[in-house]
Amino acid sequence: MRGFLASSTGVTCAAALALPLAPPAAAATSSAPPATSSTARPGAYAPGGTQSLPLAPLARDRAPGAAEQGLRRRDVRRFSLVGVVWDSPATELHGRVEVRTRTVATGTWSGWRELETHNADHAADPDTPESTSGRVRGATAPLWVGESDGVEARVRAENPPGTIRSAAPLPAGLRLELVDPGKDGPQTTTRARTQAEPAVLPALPARSAVPARPARQKAEPHVGPRPSITTRRGWGADEKLRDRGYVYTKKVKTAFVHHSATGNNYRCSQAPSVIRGIYRYHVNSMGWRDLGYNFLVDKCGRIYEGRAGGVSKPVLGAHTLGFNSNSMGIAVLGTYSSKKPSSAALKAIARLTAWKVGLYGMNPRGKTYLKSGGGNLYRKGKKVRLNVISGHRDGFATNCPGKKLYAKLGTARSKAAKYQGR
Repeated sequence: MRGFLASSTGVTCAAALALPLAPPAAAATSSAPPATSSTARPGAYAPGGTQSLPLAPLARDRAPGAAEQGLRRRDVRRFSLVGVVWDSPATELHGRVEVRTRTVATGTWSGWRELETHNADHAADPDTPESTSGRVRGATAPLWVGESDGVEARVRAENPPGTIRSAAPLPAGLRLELVDPGKDGPQTTTRARTQAEPAVLPALPARSAVPARPARQKAEPHVGPRPSITTRRGWGADEKLRDRGYVYTKKVKTAFVHHSATGNNYRCSQAPSVIRGIYRYHVNSMGWRDLGYNFLVDKCGRIYEGRAGGVSKPVLGAHTLGFNSNSMGIAVLGTYSSKKPSSAALKAIARLTAWKVGLYGMNPRGKTYLKSGGGNLYRKGKKVRLNVISGHRDGFATNCPGKKLYAKLGTARSKAAKYQGR
């Protein structure tokens, strides 16, 4: 993503790295992510998987890092989400990435659609095991295109922001990632936790949602009722993709609100498929240990469990570079730079935060301090005063969660406080 001051487009909330990163020392280190197919021969359709296609120079300049690379129009196996990755997460892609896709249902080709290129603000913190695993790649934000079986792509280098010199070379190892999210419904697995987990955690009244208090604690905690949450089993997470084990931080003091930057062209019934696509992209294409966000919300207001480890626990995510410790990340599915978020999505943010930050004694209308892990706004180690409900741009110079969603966070804070009985 582009720095907020460096570009009118800004930076979008999605998922990749521009700084070396990694999960805390407690994190388990897994082997390399499952290999993806490097070919794209159409064949018998088998749901679930990623086609990884190398991009090549499109003009006469055939040298590595040529100013224009892409993929000529071709038939491919079915996919629904697309992104571009490259070798080094420390290398920024200064340029324009566009794709055209052919819809399975009608056989028609879309117009050119742009992918957000500067996506390093969604990532594990620098110098953590997740970021230094050796598996992480640079990446654009993924784009949801719906079920498609044809693709064309082009990447054009541009001048870095604030410069007048020639366009910087494109990053090495550019590849087009075509993600098929796989089947709907709960996935079968050998992991006992997932087998025992319901597809949906029902809403609980406030008193039932509060953990037992120590005898010496007399004050009634301000904890909102737990909202209904679709679990990983409910949206169909394939638990074999992610790293084994869970990584935790100490508490949840701040909720960072994001937009997924995957576009708004999805139906609410497709939200589980969109999440499965993002999950595969984060793990298989970008090299993260699991889905980066702790929770996701669709435009109909449904809430989904993100990174594994328990919805009530302080699971360490990879959502806000420099501020993943003692926080949680909530991504609203869609792009909200120019489109307003739905009232249902805002209500879901308020209900979720009223419950989750309330478990850790936090007031949604209040302020708190987090220590920076390093980023483009705050040096590593600096204590930063933040809203308990913050936007991604409050911790990193980015447009995320989009101008229109960011403008509504005050409403979410007020609603969340009311749900807590404040």
